[in-house]
Amino acid sequence: MALFDLLSHWVGYAIVYLFLLIAVAFLAGCLYIKRIHMKYDHIPGPPRDRFLGNGLVSATNHEQWYKQRRIMDPAFSSLYLMGLMGTFNERAEHLMDKLTKLADGKQEAKMLQLVNLVTLDVITKLKPRNRPLIKEVREACRLLRSAGAACISERRTAVQNGDDVPKDILTQILKSAGQEEEMTKEDEDFMLDNFVTFLIAGQETTANQLAFCIMALGRHPDILEKVQKEVDAVIGMKQEISYDDLGELTYLTQVLKETLRMYPPGPATTRDVSDDMTIAGVHIPGGTIYLFDSYVCGRMEKFFKDPQTFDPDRFHPDAPKPYYCYFPFSLGPRGCLGQKFSQAKVVMAKLLQRFEFSLVPGQSFEIQEIGSLRPKGGVVCDVKHRGNNKM
Repeated sequence: MALFDLLSHWVGYAIVYLFLLIAVAFLAGCLYIKRIHMKYDHIPGPPRDRFLGNGLVSATNHEQWYKQRRIMDPAFSSLYLMGLMGTFNERAEHLMDKLTKLADGKQEAKMLQLVNLVTLDVITKLKPRNRPLIKEVREACRLLRSAGAACISERRTAVQNGDDVPKDILTQILKSAGQEEEMTKEDEDFMLDNFVTFLIAGQETTANQLAFCIMALGRHPDILEKVQKEVDAVIGMKQEISYDDLGELTYLTQVLKETLRMYPPGPATTRDVSDDMTIAGVHIPGGTIYLFDSYVCGRMEKFFKDPQTFDPDRFHPDAPKPYYCYFPFSLGPRGCLGQKFSQAKVVMAKLLQRFEFSLVPGQSFEIQEIGSLRPKGGVVCDVKHRGNNKM
């Protein structure tokens, strides 16, 4: 009896302590959730909505998406992109100037950091006075959206007043929006969502593609030599690269495509299946979101022979096309607007034309995943002028 009383006594204490532990854990969880809400609730835009709001990438309502796409399409047409070649060349020259100073001073070049600056310039053509702000907006979503709203408002006012404005993508989007029969407050919010989308999806992913391309060429000197010979043959000593020149840079195009196969900056895409369907005998239940991983598909032996080898000849014009297993820009109607964007090719052509570069020994070639993929080591290079000529 005494033993039973003793056990009952200790079991009672254990139950009390267990309930106290559960209560403490519950309260701690509530406080943590409250802290997270207090930390992020100040960010403008729909409360606790996706970071990109309801822009082209994240919009789930088809009618909303279609109207936005209609407004954005003209800014990415081949005809309009031809008119942007001056901007592409101008901003790429800024990078060449920075690399010239580094080459003259025999200093290492942090290529990921450098190409991020040039791609950001092309997307919005922001003035140098905004550089401190650019650093801040990368650190805080709130500042990114507020900077976007200010930029859109300032540019819209300039367009409406007939002022001289930069001939860039933002200007074209605002002009397209002005041709719509009706632009609601919701549409204005969508425009801000797309501003954020293009800064993230357009600027960062292009910079990461360029950095990965430089990294891959640095690890494959034979491919670097071959693509440099093509640039010499097509571009020669010209400082201004034309739209027609880009069409002749066939091997450089293959190099960029192979870079996207092995290192897609946007590693995956999703599709929301609303209704049941059957594909190749496989039942696909409706009401489900499916993720398609371009990074994984690009490295599968089933789709690509020797997939871990960097081989631009996979994308030779006469090679078999990798249908439905290569989709760095997604596929279908929601394919990326910027897949014909020529910025990366202009930057790479100028870099290959002007400089020899080699990877600094000992750096990491690991891939960092932070929503997009980027080279973890930053792609640090030694750069020097080609031959005895400076341009």
